[in-house]
Amino acid sequence: MNANKARKGLMGLVGTIESVIDGVGRIVPWVALLMIGLVATNVVLRYLFSFGSVWAQELEWHLLAALILLGMSYALQRGDNVRVDLFYAGYTPRLKFVVDVLSVLLMLVVSLLFIKLSLNYVAQSWSINETSPDPGGIPWRWAVKSLIPLGYALVVLQSVGALLRLFLDRGKTAHEAADDLASETGKGGHV
Repeated sequence: MNANKARKGLMGLVGTIESVIDGVGRIVPWVALLMIGLVATNVVLRYLFSFGSVWAQELEWHLLAALILLGMSYALQRGDNVRVDLFYAGYTPRLKFVVDVLSVLLMLVVSLLFIKLSLNYVAQSWSINETSPDPGGIPWRWAVKSLIPLGYALVVLQSVGALLRLFLDRGKTAHEAADDLASETGKGGHV
């Protein structure tokens, strides 16, 4: 009974992690839309009216950074990351499990390294209230730099959730696996 309780607690934790990442993932398309609108506006203003803004051009790059750094964890959660499916499809379930665990662990280590390496960089930017070196540029350069550890922290969070899910799914009883299969296919009942 205690193992079942712990399992439910861990599944709740995985659900919470996935909800947080899903929430971030819901913001990312709006950032993309804003960036597309800004780029289109800048192009029209520059070519039709010979008007350009350093601030607006820098904002394009800031939005691109936000799009990538915030979108990484969501892409991982959804399985939209690059994988050689040609080989993976032929793997046994056990080998797929090993490849998935090793991939997540590698992503976890790399993300933790990026966080560690970026903290001083971001702290220095905050301490000097870093702004754009260009006249008319964005005054808050420290904000976009802060997205580096934040984005990788979200990847760490997603990696922890993915590892937990991998091990919890591997330890499922046949009864639980049948329930999951039934809920995915919408047919209900046990196999």
